Amino acid sequence: MAFTYEYKITGLKVRNETTANTTFENSVVQTYWTLTGTDENGNQGTFHGATPFTADPTDSSGPYIPFDQLKEQDVIDWISNVVETSSGYKDHINAQIQKQIDEKHNPVVEAALPWAPPAPTTTAPTTPAP
Repeated sequence: MAFTYEYKITGLKVRNETTANTTFENSVVQTYWTLTGTDENGNQGTFHGATPFTADPTDSSGPYIPFDQLKEQDVIDWISNVVETSSGYKDHINAQIQKQIDEKHNPVVEAALPWAPPAPTTTAPTTPAP
């Protein structure tokens, strides 16, 4: 089954960080995001994630970008890199999205207890004829 995926950044946390005698103002240190998978029938499942980062230029997120110059795609690229390179993380995310879509095809429904007495039926009161 082919899926299309779309990341959306839902929140960021920042702080001033100093590394190697350089201060990075408003460095992104926490991201909040969703990844929505859509199957060929338009059914969707969404994974909600949170990924931390540092201003350290040697980390895998890439070079520091000043906060006021950040684009959503920059942050998506950072997150996507973490998802793609973390052992098993991508599989976990895809499995959660697949589970949500599967539940739409075969939903879990509340069932009455088979040993419970049937619920009483009520009838609407009737008004006597004049």
